[in-house]
Amino acid sequence: MTNSKEESLHQSRWRKFLQYIEVPTDPGVPNTPWVNRDLIPMPKERRTYKIWSYFIYWCISGLCISGYAAGSTLLAYGLDARQAIVSLVIGGLIVGVLSVACGWMGERHHIGFTVACRFSWGMRGAYFPVVVRAFVTIFWDGLQAYWGGQAVAVTIGAIIPGFAHMKQTLAGGTLFTKDLIGVIIYYVFFIVTMRIPPERLQRPFIVSSVMFCGTLIGLLAWAVSNTHSGGPLFREQASPVHGGTGWAMLFGITAILGAWGGGTLGQSDWTRYANRPYAPTLSQFIAAPFCIIVCATIGIIVTSCAQEIVGSLIWEPFLLLATLQDYYNDSPRVRAAIFFAGLGCVCAQLGISIVLNSVSAGMDLSGVVPRYINIRRGAYLLAFLGLASNPWQYLSNASTFLTVISGFGIFFAPFSGILLADYFVVRRCVIKLEDCYIGDKRSIYWYRNGVHWRAPLAWVLGVFPTMPGLIMTTLDATAWNVWVRIFHIAFFVGLLISFVTFSVICWVSPPGNMGIGVSYHEESSFEVEGELETEEKEEPV
Repeated sequence: MTNSKEESLHQSRWRKFLQYIEVPTDPGVPNTPWVNRDLIPMPKERRTYKIWSYFIYWCISGLCISGYAAGSTLLAYGLDARQAIVSLVIGGLIVGVLSVACGWMGERHHIGFTVACRFSWGMRGAYFPVVVRAFVTIFWDGLQAYWGGQAVAVTIGAIIPGFAHMKQTLAGGTLFTKDLIGVIIYYVFFIVTMRIPPERLQRPFIVSSVMFCGTLIGLLAWAVSNTHSGGPLFREQASPVHGGTGWAMLFGITAILGAWGGGTLGQSDWTRYANRPYAPTLSQFIAAPFCIIVCATIGIIVTSCAQEIVGSLIWEPFLLLATLQDYYNDSPRVRAAIFFAGLGCVCAQLGISIVLNSVSAGMDLSGVVPRYINIRRGAYLLAFLGLASNPWQYLSNASTFLTVISGFGIFFAPFSGILLADYFVVRRCVIKLEDCYIGDKRSIYWYRNGVHWRAPLAWVLGVFPTMPGLIMTTLDATAWNVWVRIFHIAFFVGLLISFVTFSVICWVSPPGNMGIGVSYHEESSFEVEGELETEEKEEPV
Protein backbone atom coordinates (compact mmCIF):
# COMPACT_ATOMS: atom_id res chain seq x y z
CA MET A 1 0.00 0.00 0.00
CA THR A 2 2.83 2.36 0.92
CA ASN A 3 4.66 1.64 -2.33
CA SER A 4 1.49 2.38 -4.29
CA LYS A 5 1.09 5.77 -2.58
CA GLU A 6 4.75 6.65 -3.17
CA GLU A 7 4.46 5.71 -6.84
CA SER A 8 1.28 7.78 -7.18
CA LEU A 9 3.00 10.75 -5.49
CA HIS A 10 5.98 10.40 -7.78
CA GLN A 11 3.74 10.36 -10.87
CA SER A 12 1.84 13.39 -9.60
CA ARG A 13 5.08 15.35 -9.13
CA TRP A 14 6.27 14.33 -12.58
CA ARG A 15 2.99 15.50 -14.16
CA LYS A 16 3.23 18.82 -12.32
CA PHE A 17 6.80 19.25 -13.52
CA LEU A 18 5.82 18.55 -17.14
CA GLN A 19 2.95 21.01 -16.86
CA TYR A 20 5.32 23.59 -15.38
CA ILE A 21 7.79 23.42 -18.28
CA GLU A 22 5.11 23.60 -21.01
CA VAL A 23 5.45 26.60 -23.29
CA PRO A 24 3.16 29.61 -22.73
CA THR A 25 -0.24 29.46 -24.39
CA ASP A 26 -2.63 31.95 -25.94
CA PRO A 27 -6.41 31.96 -25.29
CA GLY A 28 -8.00 29.23 -27.36
CA VAL A 29 -4.65 27.72 -28.38
CA PRO A 30 -3.80 24.74 -26.14
CA ASN A 31 -0.49 22.93 -26.20
CA THR A 32 -0.88 19.52 -27.84
CA PRO A 33 1.50 17.10 -29.58
CA TRP A 34 0.76 19.06 -32.79
CA VAL A 35 -0.01 22.62 -31.70
CA ASN A 36 1.42 25.58 -29.84
CA ARG A 37 1.06 29.32 -30.36
CA ASP A 38 4.09 29.48 -32.71
CA LEU A 39 2.78 26.78 -35.06
CA ILE A 40 -0.79 27.90 -35.67
CA PRO A 41 -1.68 30.08 -38.68
CA MET A 42 -0.41 33.50 -37.66
CA PRO A 43 -3.22 35.47 -35.94
CA LYS A 44 -4.01 38.87 -37.39
CA GLU A 45 -2.68 40.78 -34.38
CA ARG A 46 0.76 39.21 -34.83
CA ARG A 47 0.99 39.95 -38.55
CA THR A 48 3.09 43.08 -38.28
CA TYR A 49 5.42 42.91 -41.30
CA LYS A 50 4.78 45.53 -43.99
CA ILE A 51 6.40 46.00 -47.40
CA TRP A 52 9.36 47.90 -45.94
CA SER A 53 9.79 45.17 -43.30
CA TYR A 54 10.60 42.64 -46.01
CA PHE A 55 13.04 45.02 -47.67
CA ILE A 56 14.85 45.13 -44.32
CA TYR A 57 14.58 41.33 -44.08
CA TRP A 58 16.44 40.98 -47.37
CA CYS A 59 19.01 43.56 -46.30
CA ILE A 60 19.75 41.15 -43.45
CA SER A 61 19.66 38.03 -45.63
CA GLY A 62 21.54 39.45 -48.62
CA LEU A 63 23.89 41.96 -47.00
CA CYS A 64 25.78 39.58 -44.74
CA ILE A 65 29.26 38.13 -44.30
CA SER A 66 28.32 34.94 -46.15
CA GLY A 67 27.06 37.04 -49.06
CA TYR A 68 30.18 39.21 -48.97
CA ALA A 69 32.39 36.11 -49.31
CA ALA A 70 30.23 34.45 -52.00
CA GLY A 71 32.64 35.64 -54.68
CA SER A 72 35.34 33.32 -53.39
CA THR A 73 33.29 30.31 -54.52
CA LEU A 74 32.62 31.79 -57.96
CA LEU A 75 36.27 32.64 -58.58
CA ALA A 76 37.28 29.18 -57.37
CA TYR A 77 35.42 27.78 -60.39
CA GLY A 78 37.83 29.73 -62.62
CA LEU A 79 35.56 32.64 -63.50
CA ASP A 80 37.01 36.10 -63.83
CA ALA A 81 35.55 38.90 -61.72
CA ARG A 82 33.15 40.13 -64.40
CA GLN A 83 31.82 36.65 -65.14
CA ALA A 84 31.37 36.12 -61.41
CA ILE A 85 29.24 39.26 -61.21
CA VAL A 86 27.10 38.08 -64.17
CA SER A 87 26.59 34.76 -62.34
CA LEU A 88 25.59 36.72 -59.24
CA VAL A 89 22.97 38.66 -61.20
CA ILE A 90 21.41 35.52 -62.70
CA GLY A 91 21.57 33.59 -59.41
CA GLY A 92 20.13 36.52 -57.46
CA LEU A 93 17.18 36.87 -59.82
CA ILE A 94 16.39 33.15 -59.54
CA VAL A 95 16.61 33.40 -55.74
CA GLY A 96 14.03 36.19 -55.90
CA VAL A 97 11.61 34.04 -57.97
CA LEU A 98 12.06 31.02 -55.67
CA SER A 99 11.51 33.21 -52.62
CA VAL A 100 8.14 34.35 -53.97
CA ALA A 101 7.12 30.77 -54.77
CA CYS A 102 8.26 29.24 -51.46
CA GLY A 103 6.83 32.13 -49.44
CA TRP A 104 3.41 32.06 -51.09
CA MET A 105 1.87 29.57 -48.65
CA GLY A 106 3.02 31.71 -45.74
CA GLU A 107 1.58 34.83 -47.31
CA ARG A 108 -1.76 33.18 -48.16
CA HIS A 109 -2.24 30.63 -45.36
CA HIS A 110 0.05 32.15 -42.69
CA ILE A 111 1.86 28.88 -41.95
CA GLY A 112 5.57 28.14 -41.95
CA PHE A 113 7.65 25.38 -43.50
CA THR A 114 7.26 23.16 -40.43
CA VAL A 115 3.48 22.96 -40.76
CA ALA A 116 3.49 23.02 -44.57
CA CYS A 117 5.44 19.76 -44.57
CA ARG A 118 2.47 18.09 -42.90
CA PHE A 119 0.17 18.30 -45.91
CA SER A 120 2.99 17.21 -48.27
CA TRP A 121 4.67 14.51 -46.18
CA GLY A 122 1.88 13.47 -43.81
CA MET A 123 1.53 14.29 -40.14
CA ARG A 124 4.30 11.89 -39.09
CA GLY A 125 6.28 11.98 -42.30
CA ALA A 126 6.76 15.75 -41.83
CA TYR A 127 9.24 15.03 -39.04
CA PHE A 128 11.81 13.96 -41.63
CA PRO A 129 12.32 17.24 -43.56
CA VAL A 130 11.96 19.21 -40.34
CA VAL A 131 14.65 17.23 -38.51
CA VAL A 132 17.01 17.31 -41.51
CA ARG A 133 16.74 21.10 -41.75
CA ALA A 134 17.25 21.52 -38.00
CA PHE A 135 20.27 19.18 -38.02
CA VAL A 136 22.05 21.05 -40.81
CA THR A 137 21.21 24.39 -39.19
CA ILE A 138 23.08 23.36 -36.03
CA PHE A 139 26.39 23.40 -37.89
CA TRP A 140 25.64 26.54 -39.87
CA ASP A 141 24.57 28.34 -36.71
CA GLY A 142 27.76 27.26 -34.96
CA LEU A 143 29.78 28.58 -37.91
CA GLN A 144 27.88 31.88 -37.98
CA ALA A 145 28.32 32.27 -34.21
CA TYR A 146 32.05 31.62 -34.50
CA TRP A 147 32.35 34.29 -37.19
CA GLY A 148 30.29 36.58 -34.97
CA GLY A 149 32.66 35.88 -32.08
CA GLN A 150 35.66 36.70 -34.26
CA ALA A 151 33.97 39.97 -35.26
CA VAL A 152 33.42 40.77 -31.58
CA ALA A 153 37.10 40.08 -30.91
CA VAL A 154 38.10 42.47 -33.72
CA THR A 155 35.77 45.14 -32.32
CA ILE A 156 37.22 44.81 -28.82
CA GLY A 157 40.74 44.72 -30.25
CA ALA A 158 40.13 48.09 -31.89
CA ILE A 159 39.59 49.56 -28.40
CA ILE A 160 42.26 47.49 -26.64
CA PRO A 161 45.18 46.83 -29.02
CA GLY A 162 46.71 44.37 -26.57
CA PHE A 163 43.60 42.21 -26.90
CA ALA A 164 43.91 42.24 -30.68
CA HIS A 165 47.48 40.95 -30.45
CA MET A 166 46.77 38.10 -28.00
CA LYS A 167 48.38 34.92 -29.33
CA GLN A 168 47.21 32.40 -26.70
CA THR A 169 45.32 29.44 -28.14
CA LEU A 170 43.06 26.66 -26.93
CA ALA A 171 41.77 23.35 -28.34
CA GLY A 172 45.12 22.24 -29.69
CA GLY A 173 45.86 25.56 -31.36
CA THR A 174 42.62 25.70 -33.39
CA LEU A 175 40.98 28.42 -31.26
CA PHE A 176 42.42 31.77 -30.16
CA THR A 177 41.51 32.70 -26.60
CA LYS A 178 40.36 36.13 -27.76
CA ASP A 179 37.96 34.47 -30.23
CA LEU A 180 36.44 32.31 -27.47
CA ILE A 181 35.88 35.45 -25.40
CA GLY A 182 34.28 37.02 -28.46
CA VAL A 183 31.98 34.00 -28.98
CA ILE A 184 30.79 34.15 -25.35
CA ILE A 185 30.03 37.87 -25.64
CA TYR A 186 28.31 37.27 -28.99
CA TYR A 187 26.02 34.66 -27.42
CA VAL A 188 25.08 37.11 -24.66
CA PHE A 189 23.88 39.56 -27.33
CA PHE A 190 22.15 36.72 -29.16
CA ILE A 191 20.24 35.55 -26.06
CA VAL A 192 19.07 39.10 -25.36
CA THR A 193 17.97 39.66 -28.96
CA MET A 194 16.05 36.37 -29.10
CA ARG A 195 13.96 37.56 -26.16
CA ILE A 196 12.21 39.75 -28.74
CA PRO A 197 9.36 37.91 -30.52
CA PRO A 198 9.85 37.53 -34.30
CA GLU A 199 6.90 39.84 -35.01
CA ARG A 200 8.73 42.69 -33.22
CA LEU A 201 12.19 42.31 -34.72
CA GLN A 202 11.87 45.00 -37.41
CA ARG A 203 13.70 47.69 -35.44
CA PRO A 204 16.67 45.49 -34.47
CA PHE A 205 16.84 44.43 -38.12
CA ILE A 206 17.00 48.09 -39.20
CA VAL A 207 19.90 48.72 -36.82
CA SER A 208 21.72 45.64 -38.09
CA SER A 209 21.21 46.59 -41.74
CA VAL A 210 22.33 50.18 -41.29
CA MET A 211 25.44 49.16 -39.36
CA PHE A 212 26.61 46.58 -41.90
CA CYS A 213 25.77 48.85 -44.84
CA GLY A 214 28.08 51.40 -43.21
CA THR A 215 30.79 48.71 -42.99
CA LEU A 216 30.40 47.84 -46.68
CA ILE A 217 30.44 51.48 -47.81
CA GLY A 218 33.49 52.23 -45.65
CA LEU A 219 35.45 49.23 -46.93
CA LEU A 220 34.53 49.99 -50.55
CA ALA A 221 35.54 53.66 -50.21
CA TRP A 222 38.87 52.71 -48.60
CA ALA A 223 39.63 50.06 -51.21
CA VAL A 224 38.83 52.05 -54.35
CA SER A 225 40.39 55.30 -53.09
CA ASN A 226 43.68 53.53 -52.45
CA THR A 227 43.89 51.58 -55.72
CA HIS A 228 41.83 53.79 -58.09
CA SER A 229 40.75 50.55 -59.78
CA GLY A 230 39.02 47.24 -59.17
CA GLY A 231 42.26 45.56 -58.14
CA PRO A 232 44.16 42.63 -59.66
CA LEU A 233 41.22 40.20 -59.70
CA PHE A 234 39.62 42.32 -62.43
CA ARG A 235 42.76 42.02 -64.56
CA GLU A 236 43.00 38.23 -64.34
CA GLN A 237 41.73 36.11 -67.19
CA ALA A 238 39.13 33.38 -66.73
CA SER A 239 40.54 29.89 -66.38
CA PRO A 240 37.68 27.43 -65.80
CA VAL A 241 38.81 24.58 -63.57
CA HIS A 242 36.65 22.00 -65.36
CA GLY A 243 34.96 22.35 -68.72
CA GLY A 244 34.28 25.66 -70.42
CA THR A 245 33.17 29.07 -69.17
CA GLY A 246 29.50 28.13 -69.58
CA TRP A 247 29.82 25.19 -67.21
CA ALA A 248 31.78 27.32 -64.71
CA MET A 249 29.07 29.99 -64.74
CA LEU A 250 26.37 27.34 -64.31
CA PHE A 251 28.27 25.96 -61.32
CA GLY A 252 28.52 29.48 -59.93
CA ILE A 253 24.81 30.15 -60.33
CA THR A 254 24.05 26.85 -58.61
CA ALA A 255 26.39 27.83 -55.77
CA ILE A 256 24.41 31.04 -55.25
CA LEU A 257 21.13 29.10 -55.20
CA GLY A 258 22.62 26.57 -52.77
CA ALA A 259 23.90 29.33 -50.47
CA TRP A 260 20.42 30.84 -50.18
CA GLY A 261 18.58 27.52 -50.62
CA GLY A 262 17.77 27.15 -46.92
CA GLY A 263 16.50 30.73 -46.85
CA THR A 264 14.23 30.30 -49.86
CA LEU A 265 12.93 26.96 -48.55
CA GLY A 266 11.95 28.63 -45.27
CA GLN A 267 10.48 31.84 -46.74
CA SER A 268 7.04 30.96 -45.41
CA ASP A 269 8.49 31.09 -41.87
CA TRP A 270 8.62 34.88 -42.36
CA THR A 271 5.98 35.65 -44.98
CA ARG A 272 3.33 34.37 -42.56
CA TYR A 273 3.92 37.60 -40.60
CA ALA A 274 2.76 39.72 -43.58
CA ASN A 275 0.07 42.22 -42.62
CA ARG A 276 -1.62 41.99 -46.03
CA PRO A 277 -1.45 39.93 -49.23
CA TYR A 278 1.50 40.61 -51.53
CA ALA A 279 3.40 42.56 -48.86
CA PRO A 280 6.54 40.38 -49.23
CA THR A 281 6.35 39.96 -53.01
CA LEU A 282 7.93 43.24 -54.16
CA SER A 283 10.89 42.89 -51.81
CA GLN A 284 11.42 39.27 -52.84
CA PHE A 285 11.49 40.21 -56.53
CA ILE A 286 13.61 43.35 -56.11
CA ALA A 287 15.39 43.51 -52.75
CA ALA A 288 16.50 39.87 -52.72
CA PRO A 289 18.54 39.92 -55.95
CA PHE A 290 19.65 43.52 -55.40
CA CYS A 291 21.12 42.88 -51.93
CA ILE A 292 22.75 39.59 -52.95
CA ILE A 293 24.32 41.11 -56.06
CA VAL A 294 25.50 44.32 -54.37
CA CYS A 295 26.99 42.62 -51.30
CA ALA A 296 28.88 39.94 -53.22
CA THR A 297 30.11 42.47 -55.82
CA ILE A 298 31.44 44.73 -53.07
CA GLY A 299 33.10 41.68 -51.54
CA ILE A 300 34.88 40.91 -54.83
CA ILE A 301 36.01 44.54 -55.33
CA VAL A 302 37.23 45.06 -51.75
CA THR A 303 39.02 41.70 -51.63
CA SER A 304 40.68 42.43 -54.97
CA CYS A 305 41.83 45.91 -53.92
CA ALA A 306 42.95 44.66 -50.52
CA GLN A 307 45.15 42.05 -52.20
CA GLU A 308 46.95 44.86 -54.00
CA ILE A 309 47.29 46.95 -50.82
CA VAL A 310 48.17 44.43 -48.10
CA GLY A 311 49.39 41.57 -50.30
CA SER A 312 46.89 38.94 -49.10
CA LEU A 313 43.64 37.56 -50.45
CA ILE A 314 41.22 37.90 -47.49
CA TRP A 315 37.52 37.16 -48.09
CA GLU A 316 36.14 37.54 -44.56
CA PRO A 317 35.63 41.26 -43.77
CA PHE A 318 36.37 40.90 -40.04
CA LEU A 319 39.71 39.22 -40.79
CA LEU A 320 40.47 42.02 -43.25
CA LEU A 321 39.74 44.56 -40.50
CA ALA A 322 42.16 42.80 -38.15
CA THR A 323 44.81 42.79 -40.89
CA LEU A 324 44.30 46.52 -41.51
CA GLN A 325 44.84 47.31 -37.83
CA ASP A 326 48.26 45.64 -38.08
CA TYR A 327 48.97 47.18 -41.48
CA TYR A 328 48.41 50.71 -40.17
CA ASN A 329 50.33 50.03 -36.91
CA ASP A 330 47.37 50.50 -34.55
CA SER A 331 46.74 54.05 -35.72
CA PRO A 332 44.06 55.67 -33.51
CA ARG A 333 42.07 56.88 -36.53
CA VAL A 334 42.18 53.44 -38.11
CA ARG A 335 41.19 51.75 -34.86
CA ALA A 336 38.16 54.05 -34.57
CA ALA A 337 37.07 53.06 -38.09
CA ILE A 338 37.70 49.37 -37.38
CA PHE A 339 35.61 49.56 -34.20
CA PHE A 340 32.52 50.75 -36.05
CA ALA A 341 33.14 48.46 -39.03
CA GLY A 342 33.63 45.50 -36.69
CA LEU A 343 30.43 46.40 -34.86
CA GLY A 344 28.67 46.32 -38.22
CA CYS A 345 29.97 42.77 -38.79
CA VAL A 346 28.71 41.73 -35.34
CA CYS A 347 25.26 43.14 -36.11
CA ALA A 348 25.22 41.39 -39.49
CA GLN A 349 25.99 38.04 -37.86
CA LEU A 350 23.30 38.50 -35.22
CA GLY A 351 20.79 39.37 -37.92
CA ILE A 352 21.61 36.48 -40.25
CA SER A 353 21.66 33.98 -37.37
CA ILE A 354 18.15 35.01 -36.38
CA VAL A 355 16.73 35.31 -39.91
CA LEU A 356 18.11 32.13 -41.50
CA ASN A 357 18.85 29.94 -38.50
CA SER A 358 17.24 30.63 -35.16
CA VAL A 359 13.60 31.40 -35.97
CA SER A 360 13.24 28.76 -38.70
CA ALA A 361 15.11 25.98 -36.87
CA GLY A 362 13.47 27.02 -33.61
CA MET A 363 10.09 26.45 -35.22
CA ASP A 364 11.32 23.11 -36.59
CA LEU A 365 12.23 21.96 -33.09
CA SER A 366 8.91 23.35 -31.89
CA GLY A 367 7.17 21.16 -34.46
CA VAL A 368 8.86 18.07 -33.01
CA VAL A 369 7.90 18.74 -29.37
CA PRO A 370 5.24 21.50 -29.42
CA ARG A 371 4.29 21.17 -25.76
CA TYR A 372 7.74 21.99 -24.47
CA ILE A 373 9.59 23.89 -27.22
CA ASN A 374 8.58 27.13 -28.88
CA ILE A 375 10.62 29.29 -31.26
CA ARG A 376 12.58 30.98 -28.47
CA ARG A 377 13.44 27.77 -26.63
CA GLY A 378 14.27 26.09 -29.93
CA ALA A 379 16.61 28.95 -30.83
CA TYR A 380 18.38 28.70 -27.47
CA LEU A 381 18.74 24.93 -27.86
CA LEU A 382 20.07 25.45 -31.38
CA ALA A 383 22.63 27.97 -30.09
CA PHE A 384 23.82 25.54 -27.43
CA LEU A 385 24.16 22.70 -29.93
CA GLY A 386 25.90 25.01 -32.39
CA LEU A 387 28.49 25.94 -29.77
CA ALA A 388 28.82 22.30 -28.70
CA SER A 389 29.63 21.38 -32.31
CA ASN A 390 33.01 23.14 -31.86
CA PRO A 391 33.01 25.10 -35.14
CA TRP A 392 36.70 26.00 -34.71
CA GLN A 393 37.51 22.30 -34.87
CA TYR A 394 35.72 21.51 -38.11
CA LEU A 395 37.00 24.73 -39.69
CA SER A 396 40.54 23.50 -39.08
CA ASN A 397 39.82 21.10 -41.96
CA ALA A 398 37.57 23.55 -43.71
CA SER A 399 37.69 22.23 -47.26
CA THR A 400 36.33 18.77 -46.43
CA PHE A 401 33.82 20.04 -43.88
CA LEU A 402 32.43 22.79 -46.08
CA THR A 403 32.08 20.33 -48.95
CA VAL A 404 30.01 18.04 -46.74
CA ILE A 405 27.91 20.72 -45.07
CA SER A 406 27.32 22.53 -48.37
CA GLY A 407 26.46 19.17 -49.87
CA PHE A 408 23.47 18.98 -47.54
CA GLY A 409 21.92 21.37 -50.05
CA ILE A 410 21.23 18.31 -52.19
CA PHE A 411 18.58 17.43 -49.59
CA PHE A 412 17.04 20.92 -49.46
CA ALA A 413 16.45 21.26 -53.21
CA PRO A 414 14.15 18.17 -53.39
CA PHE A 415 12.31 19.44 -50.29
CA SER A 416 11.61 22.66 -52.20
CA GLY A 417 10.57 20.78 -55.34
CA ILE A 418 8.09 18.58 -53.48
CA LEU A 419 6.59 21.46 -51.52
CA LEU A 420 6.15 23.63 -54.62
CA ALA A 421 4.71 20.79 -56.71
CA ASP A 422 2.26 19.77 -54.00
CA TYR A 423 1.10 23.30 -53.18
CA PHE A 424 0.84 24.78 -56.68
CA VAL A 425 0.32 21.83 -59.05
CA VAL A 426 -1.43 19.14 -57.00
CA ARG A 427 -3.49 21.17 -54.52
CA ARG A 428 -3.79 24.41 -56.50
CA CYS A 429 -3.12 26.37 -53.28
CA VAL A 430 -6.12 24.85 -51.45
CA ILE A 431 -5.41 23.55 -47.93
CA LYS A 432 -7.58 22.41 -45.05
CA LEU A 433 -5.66 24.16 -42.30
CA GLU A 434 -7.28 22.61 -39.24
CA ASP A 435 -6.32 19.13 -40.44
CA CYS A 436 -2.65 20.13 -40.31
CA TYR A 437 -3.02 20.04 -36.52
CA ILE A 438 -4.89 16.71 -36.02
CA GLY A 439 -2.64 13.73 -35.48
CA ASP A 440 -4.98 10.84 -36.20
CA LYS A 441 -7.27 9.41 -38.89
CA ARG A 442 -9.63 12.38 -38.69
CA SER A 443 -7.03 14.43 -40.56
CA ILE A 444 -7.08 14.23 -44.36
CA TYR A 445 -3.30 14.55 -44.14
CA TRP A 446 -2.90 11.39 -42.10
CA TYR A 447 -2.56 9.29 -45.26
CA ARG A 448 -1.21 5.82 -44.38
CA ASN A 449 -0.06 5.71 -40.74
CA GLY A 450 0.76 9.41 -40.88
CA VAL A 451 3.09 9.19 -43.90
CA HIS A 452 2.42 10.33 -47.47
CA TRP A 453 4.41 7.77 -49.45
CA ARG A 454 4.57 9.90 -52.61
CA ALA A 455 6.79 12.54 -50.97
CA PRO A 456 9.60 10.19 -49.79
CA LEU A 457 9.61 8.50 -53.19
CA ALA A 458 9.97 11.81 -55.06
CA TRP A 459 12.61 12.96 -52.58
CA VAL A 460 14.74 9.84 -53.07
CA LEU A 461 14.51 10.22 -56.84
CA GLY A 462 15.61 13.86 -56.49
CA VAL A 463 18.55 13.09 -54.21
CA PHE A 464 19.87 9.95 -55.89
CA PRO A 465 21.55 11.54 -58.98
CA THR A 466 23.55 14.00 -56.86
CA MET A 467 24.64 11.70 -54.01
CA PRO A 468 27.51 9.89 -55.85
CA GLY A 469 29.11 13.23 -56.74
CA LEU A 470 28.97 14.41 -53.13
CA ILE A 471 30.69 11.25 -51.93
CA MET A 472 33.36 11.42 -54.65
CA THR A 473 34.07 15.11 -54.00
CA THR A 474 34.35 14.53 -50.26
CA LEU A 475 36.84 11.70 -50.75
CA ASP A 476 38.85 13.47 -53.46
CA ALA A 477 38.47 17.20 -54.08
CA THR A 478 40.11 16.84 -57.51
CA ALA A 479 37.64 14.21 -58.74
CA TRP A 480 35.90 15.09 -61.99
CA ASN A 481 33.40 12.98 -63.89
CA VAL A 482 29.76 13.07 -64.85
CA TRP A 483 28.60 12.40 -61.25
CA VAL A 484 30.69 15.25 -59.87
CA ARG A 485 29.40 17.53 -62.61
CA ILE A 486 25.81 16.67 -61.65
CA PHE A 487 26.66 17.33 -57.99
CA HIS A 488 27.87 20.84 -58.89
CA ILE A 489 24.43 21.62 -60.37
CA ALA A 490 22.64 19.75 -57.57
CA PHE A 491 20.14 22.50 -56.77
CA PHE A 492 18.73 22.55 -60.31
CA VAL A 493 18.78 18.77 -60.63
CA GLY A 494 17.23 18.01 -57.23
CA LEU A 495 14.53 20.67 -57.45
CA LEU A 496 13.45 19.85 -61.01
CA ILE A 497 13.47 16.04 -60.62
CA SER A 498 11.52 16.09 -57.35
CA PHE A 499 9.07 18.68 -58.70
CA VAL A 500 8.35 16.70 -61.86
CA THR A 501 8.30 13.24 -60.27
CA PHE A 502 6.00 14.31 -57.42
CA SER A 503 3.62 15.95 -59.90
CA VAL A 504 3.60 12.87 -62.14
CA ILE A 505 3.17 10.41 -59.24
CA CYS A 506 0.20 12.41 -57.95
CA TRP A 507 -1.27 12.54 -61.47
CA VAL A 508 -0.97 8.77 -61.86
CA SER A 509 -2.04 8.02 -58.28
CA PRO A 510 -3.93 11.09 -56.96
CA PRO A 511 -4.11 11.62 -53.18
CA GLY A 512 -7.65 11.36 -51.91
CA ASN A 513 -7.72 14.80 -50.31
CA MET A 514 -7.33 17.33 -53.11
CA GLY A 515 -9.59 20.37 -53.45
CA ILE A 516 -10.64 20.33 -49.78
CA GLY A 517 -10.06 23.47 -47.75
CA VAL A 518 -9.48 27.17 -48.43
CA SER A 519 -7.16 29.10 -50.73
CA TYR A 520 -6.68 31.89 -48.18
CA HIS A 521 -6.66 31.82 -44.41
CA GLU A 522 -9.38 33.90 -42.81
CA GLU A 523 -9.64 34.23 -39.04
CA SER A 524 -13.02 32.47 -38.96
CA SER A 525 -11.91 29.56 -41.17
CA PHE A 526 -9.60 27.89 -38.69
CA GLU A 527 -10.22 25.97 -35.45
CA VAL A 528 -7.32 24.33 -33.64
CA GLU A 529 -8.89 20.95 -32.96
CA GLY A 530 -11.14 20.78 -36.03
CA GLU A 531 -14.31 20.01 -34.05
CA LEU A 532 -16.26 19.52 -37.27
CA GLU A 533 -14.28 16.34 -37.91
CA THR A 534 -15.93 13.91 -35.51
CA GLU A 535 -16.22 10.70 -37.47
CA GLU A 536 -13.32 8.56 -38.52
CA LYS A 537 -12.97 8.15 -42.24
CA GLU A 538 -10.84 6.07 -44.51
CA GLU A 539 -7.23 7.13 -44.81
CA PRO A 540 -6.48 8.81 -48.15
CA VAL A 541 -3.75 6.85 -49.86
